[in-house]
Amino acid sequence: MAEAPRRGPYICGIDAAFDVVSGKWKGLILWELDAHGVRRFSELRRGLPGVSEKMLTQHLREMEADGLVHRKVYAEVPPRVEYSLTEHGHTLNKALEPLGAWGIERMGREGSERAVVVETPHG
Repeated sequence: MAEAPRRGPYICGIDAAFDVVSGKWKGLILWELDAHGVRRFSELRRGLPGVSEKMLTQHLREMEADGLVHRKVYAEVPPRVEYSLTEHGHTLNKALEPLGAWGIERMGREGSERAVVVETPHG
């Protein structure tokens, strides 16, 4: 079962923000949903090479609990589940853009052998 999100007390805004985005895959899930909109679980998994089914499920549950991701279940057989960003998720992704730009700059400094630059959904 997913670990319950931490709810403070926080020292500062960075502490509160990192509480929500902690984990290797959360920022990438935000990016994938922002870039492509509504995605099914299998589409998300294909878009995030290296993520395990268990980890993706755990992060999606935590992000849903934090109000970043909306999960819509359709009453069909077999069941269809779609994920999308909430407005809160969009604002967090927008806030992370400068950090992503900083990371691209850092990758450039480290040399091309460690840098694989992918276009962001915003430019």
